[in-house]
Amino acid sequence: MSLLVVGLSHRSAPVSVLERAALDPEAQNKLLQDTLAAEPATEGAVLATCNRIELYADVDKFHAGVAELSTLLAQHSGVGLEELTPYLYVHYEDRAVHHLFSVACGLDSMVVGEGQILGQIKDALARGQELHTAGRLLNDLFQQALRVGKRAHSETGIDRAGQSLVTFGLEQLAAGAEVESWARAKRALVIGAGSMSSLAAATLARAGVAEVVVANRTAERAHRLVQILTEPGGTGVAARAVAMADAPAELTGVDVVVSCTGATGLVLKAADIEAAAQGRAPGAAPLALLDLAMPRDIDAAAHRLPGVRLVDIESLAEAAADAPMAADVDRVRAIVGAEVASFGAAQRAAHITPTVVALRTMAADVVASEMARLEGRLPGLADKERAEITQTVRRVVDKLLHAPTVRVKQLAGEPGGAGYADALRTLFDLDPETVAAVSRADVNDPKRG
Repeated sequence: MSLLVVGLSHRSAPVSVLERAALDPEAQNKLLQDTLAAEPATEGAVLATCNRIELYADVDKFHAGVAELSTLLAQHSGVGLEELTPYLYVHYEDRAVHHLFSVACGLDSMVVGEGQILGQIKDALARGQELHTAGRLLNDLFQQALRVGKRAHSETGIDRAGQSLVTFGLEQLAAGAEVESWARAKRALVIGAGSMSSLAAATLARAGVAEVVVANRTAERAHRLVQILTEPGGTGVAARAVAMADAPAELTGVDVVVSCTGATGLVLKAADIEAAAQGRAPGAAPLALLDLAMPRDIDAAAHRLPGVRLVDIESLAEAAADAPMAADVDRVRAIVGAEVASFGAAQRAAHITPTVVALRTMAADVVASEMARLEGRLPGLADKERAEITQTVRRVVDKLLHAPTVRVKQLAGEPGGAGYADALRTLFDLDPETVAAVSRADVNDPKRG
């Protein structure tokens, strides 16, 4: 395993840099394609959220891999390499596994314990599979990360330590009040119809808002979200869809706005927000704005406008830094440590399996060859006697190979055990192409995973 991750997050970089480095879906696709075209990488996956951008790869050279992945991140993010480098972190092999498992459990999130990251990891895996950039290592890694994250949430109380970024943002807007009492009877505008915006709309609906207006560039997705909110057995909230171009005009009639789109430019400008704030009734509560997009959807100048309260990724990061850690965090860290060790052992053991299979195949070929030679020397051998001899020879070979192959798998699963596969190939003079053929067959097996 030569797993490498290069990335930046809210822990390593200021929001201003994260905002500029944000990758839209098209840029993520191009980054993955260029990663596989680069010489050191044979697999690639991108984990891009509102507060992290990480590039995972299986590389054959560490230093060349770090240089290449860093350069690719800079090229596709549009932030110069010299400016980006101080904010990048690098993890390799077991430390890279530990990092992703910690991310999956919410330990590395802005709001510790939040579970939405699992959906984002699932999306990253799906993108790698769709583009055929995720091979055996990254498929195994990301699928295991999802299982580890689910285990942490089911076996510990990590959920009590945090919540979704949406809920945390709404709590900041409510400024100490219960979100349900603060939101009740308000009218809300949700800009975007992706996973984060959909979660925001559902959260607001459950909190008791009077109406949810959904604005999105794709009308079909906006209407689909409205349908989900209003269908029988749903939230029961009144909801309607509008075009994205109509979002500024809707500001005058709403009390709270949540925006999370993939737009590269501002969706709400300060002038539109100021006009809406001035048009509100005297004595009305401030117009509440929650910007969860990266790069930002809402003009940061809105922070200085009277009658407006803006909470964005930057202010959420500051608030999250003061949030208390749950006692269950230590239990989750223990789970992560155990799962990292287990994953590493499984990967090392899997590395030797093709060699063991090739050895057993060679042994079977030797048995078949010797039986053919025996039949040539004893042409009158009865079928029953031939079958008995064949079975006896196979049992002898199996018994001779059993203990060494079981033991070598055990040794290969231990740290530093990668060399046992090479030793086995050398001792038995196994054809490297035969071993490679077994590996290719295993990767292409549709029953895997």
